[in-house]
This record gives sequence, structure tokens and C-alpha cells, in this order.
Amino acid sequence: MELTLRWAERSKKYFEEHKNEVPWTSNGHVGTAALGCPGERSSLGFAGGIRADRQESGLRSAGQPRAAVPTYEGRTQSLFGIVQGGMDLALRKESAERTIEIGFPGYAIGGLSVGEPRERTREVVEATLEHLPADKPRYLMGVGTPEEIVEYSRLGVDMMDCVLPTRAARHGLLFTSEGKISIKQARYAQDAAPLDPNCRCRVCQRYSRAYLRHLYASNEVLAQVLNTQHNLSFYLDTMRRVRHSIRLGEE
Repeated sequence: MELTLRWAERSKKYFEEHKNEVPWTSNGHVGTAALGCPGERSSLGFAGGIRADRQESGLRSAGQPRAAVPTYEGRTQSLFGIVQGGMDLALRKESAERTIEIGFPGYAIGGLSVGEPRERTREVVEATLEHLPADKPRYLMGVGTPEEIVEYSRLGVDMMDCVLPTRAARHGLLFTSEGKISIKQARYAQDAAPLDPNCRCRVCQRYSRAYLRHLYASNEVLAQVLNTQHNLSFYLDTMRRVRHSIRLGEE
């Protein structure tokens, strides 16, 4: 916790001193200094900088009008402070209070979802949220299942991130409105039904469970692609329903 707080102070100081310098230059182009490519302009870029950069380097067709160069004046990223403290609720409170004293535009809850019981995770998250300002974004790191996303949103968490939808997809575990499906199981070999009859993603609209199972059993890379597309679509739909409930004032 102490180490995180020292990092937070150093990070904020450096960020405030340099937040207007990268990744773009003052004229809105993705420049060589920002990308670390001396002597040439890179074909890589950020937020639309690629097209403007290529036009500036003479790659546009003769007679083609110069496109408007995007400007990023006044735009920066946001630096969040991370609350730590393990499973100790007193340390979580102290970490939250001292991180808020440093001052950030948003606050993250870290150090959870690393193997502890789910009930303990919820207890620590709920206790930590009590000490974080409600008018600043609150970000829970490394969470979670669709059910957890709904649960933590209800508690007041605004942002979450997790590798679960893509990692599960690689192992043939798919999330549906009817529960989780392990597409590797033999019972799906002749199943002509869509993966999730209530899902509107293009995977469910086009492919059967049997075909998805065939791809996975055959070690086809396409299996990972389609499984990932569906799981991400399911997560996005979950978030849409969460936002809709918030707008309606529902729990």
C-alpha cells in the first residue's frame, strides 16, 4: 500500500508536467519525437493521426485536396489513482483516503480477483466504495463474469476490465442467455441450433452449435475468432442492459 501511494504521488507529478506532450505534437500530427522514430514519420498513429501523417509525407495523390488535420489541443488522458490494501478493510480505508488526498480524476480498486473467494472480493469492494467519491469514476480492476458486472454496477462501480471473455473463448467456454456452454462437449456435435437463440450477434445468426464445435475440435483458428466475437458481443449487450437499467432508475 505504501509503495503504491509513493508511486501515485510520483506518477501524478510527472503526468501533470508532461500530459500535453504526447502522443501528438502541438500541430496535431503524430510526430517522430512522440513515436521515437528519428528522421522519418512513422505510418503508425493515434486517433486518426495516420492519414494526416501520410498526407504530410507526400503520399497523397497529386491534386488531391489536403484533409483537415485533427487538433488535440486541451485533450489529455486521465490518470487514476489505485486503491490497495489487500483484504484488510482498515488498510483499504486508509489507502482510499490518502489516494483521494493526492487527487485524481478517477479511482481504481486494485489487488482483487487474484484467487480469493468471490464472497471476500465483494466484501472488500463494497467496503472500499464507501470511501470513494461518488462524483468521480470508480474502476474495479480485473472483474469479471457477466453476473459480477451486473452486481458491481449495482454497488456503484462505473468501469471494469477483464480478459475473461477472450480467454474463455479460446478454451471453448461461451456465455449465453441460457448459461455457460462448453462448446467442446460431444453433445453439441449434431446440434443445429444457434449458440444463443436470444443473441443477435452475427455468430449466433449464422452458425450452429455443431459447426462451432467442429471448428474447435479441429483446432481451427476460426473457432477462436468466432467464439471471441460472440463472447464480446454478449458482454457488450450486458453493459447495454446495465446502462438502460440505470437510466430507468432500476437496481
